[in-house]
Amino acid sequence: MSTRLEGLWASRTDGPQESAITLTGVSKVYPGGVRALDRVSLTVASGTFIAVMGPSGSGKSTLMHCAAGLDSSSEGSILIKGQEISGLNETRRTELRRERVGFVFQSYNLVPSLSVADNITLPLRLAGRAPDDDWLRMLIERVGLTDRLSHRPAELSGGQQQRVALVRALVAGPAVVFADEPTGALDVRSARQVLDLLRDLVDELRQTVVMVTHDPAAAARAHQTLVMADGRVIDHLWAPTAAELAGRLAALGEV
Repeated sequence: MSTRLEGLWASRTDGPQESAITLTGVSKVYPGGVRALDRVSLTVASGTFIAVMGPSGSGKSTLMHCAAGLDSSSEGSILIKGQEISGLNETRRTELRRERVGFVFQSYNLVPSLSVADNITLPLRLAGRAPDDDWLRMLIERVGLTDRLSHRPAELSGGQQQRVALVRALVAGPAVVFADEPTGALDVRSARQVLDLLRDLVDELRQTVVMVTHDPAAAARAHQTLVMADGRVIDHLWAPTAAELAGRLAALGEV
């Protein structure tokens, strides 16, 4: 990385730690009385990497959807960098997601007809914003995509496509990136590379990442892991090993 880009990278890491996400008494109840989240309270500090695990139906995906503003909660308060999102209508939630949230999904969600460069900058164009050229160049260089910008997604490997999705999630400078099973469709080597990038972005850039995963090895790359069951956070583990997480999930009936 050049000296100029190192300075840009460092400039994004300055400042005191603060809360990126705060949930207070958040519940999600679906028609028929199904309670997917049950009075969850949680604070995610800026610059941390948190994994969320749990058996199927534990509420981990619902937690992410509500915290990211993809779905509305039934009760409670959700703050993203101090901005209350609970009770916002869909239009305002969409605006807030564009301003403060990045997403990385298992299926990449790239537009097949667009080049890598156009896929990366698509969120900014939709928001009517111009990219920060230095920031964009640094991100592209950091993930090793400089020579792939004119390619279409079909011309890339799965790992390369996920790196495109990662830069797209970061290009607007979000308060938090939500990653939903980001390595689920990748081979072991590509998955390790993507997890290395996520951890580096947190450790070096102080980017906040919340990752939902079923993979204990992936979760073990995070600073801490939340374990969910029956819509509640039942464990908060600091720097657990993959073996410890696998054992904890096995005890909950997750094979």
